[in-house]
Amino acid sequence: MWRLRSIARANIHICNQFLPVSNKSIGTLSVFRFYSSSLEERYKEKLLQEAQKQGFNSIEQLKDHLKEDLESRKRKFNNIDPLKELEDYQQRTQMANNNSKNMMTKSKSPLDPNAPKVPFKTLDSFLDLTKIKDLSKQEVEFLWRARWAEKDNTLCAVIPVAIYDRMMANAKNNPIFVLPLPRQTVSEDGKSTEEQGMELHYIQWQFVGPQTTHCMMTSLAEYKLHQEFARPHTTFQFHSDLVKDKGVVCMNGQVEPDTNVNVQDAQLLLLNVQRFYGAMGEETPAAKQRVQLLRDFSKGSPQFSVEKLISLSQSMET
Repeated sequence: MWRLRSIARANIHICNQFLPVSNKSIGTLSVFRFYSSSLEERYKEKLLQEAQKQGFNSIEQLKDHLKEDLESRKRKFNNIDPLKELEDYQQRTQMANNNSKNMMTKSKSPLDPNAPKVPFKTLDSFLDLTKIKDLSKQEVEFLWRARWAEKDNTLCAVIPVAIYDRMMANAKNNPIFVLPLPRQTVSEDGKSTEEQGMELHYIQWQFVGPQTTHCMMTSLAEYKLHQEFARPHTTFQFHSDLVKDKGVVCMNGQVEPDTNVNVQDAQLLLLNVQRFYGAMGEETPAAKQRVQLLRDFSKGSPQFSVEKLISLSQSMET
């Protein structure tokens, strides 16, 4: 399996040398403090007026406020735009593969903003809830899987509520993410090569109803082209109607035709959705790193790295 190799950075140890402090330097420090105190005393009345003008009772309160404001501005300036980071990564990979082409997801026409909205489907659209309320959990799972067995380009699952709750807790706080999908590189003569590239996909959660949640997947290139009107290539629906009675959540997914995304691709993306959204828990070092990377992306933290995202998505560690 292809994976990025990380280059270990050599640790640089800096030895600090202690310089003797002369009496002259101490005297200079005392003079500096004297002038600082004198300046504060001189403008104390004006500082107090400014503090009261801004609604504070003392100069110390004004200082604390200004300190918090400065720290807030520093945090803001240290933030990164995660989509800009992804764009930079795509530009780097495109330059590296300028002599070949990748089997990327085909772009589709955008959604029509004027089209009437179709009501979302609930679990009752697929199963008669009044008829299954007396069935066991195993019987409900059998019926749910049978409901999708003969349909093309679909996926389904029955999820224990504990796993679903862990995933939803992170989804509500981090409704947008990106995941990589391995893509085989094709040479100019149309023949497949042994090299493997990565295509980034935009993951978006929508909480459309009290018991219905959607997870939509779109290639990042498609999203950048059409923004909110980008057409998803895969949509997963989670139905929590049976949580109280059966302790399970029913999931079904649909992969759109006429794209380069197949059911196996959707399964791989869904697997990493579970792993990065903490469905398997956060006890192991790898699991903690995945969830932390998700949070770093949402916060725009400089700690977010596309290379690390790819490495963790391909790692076999759970």
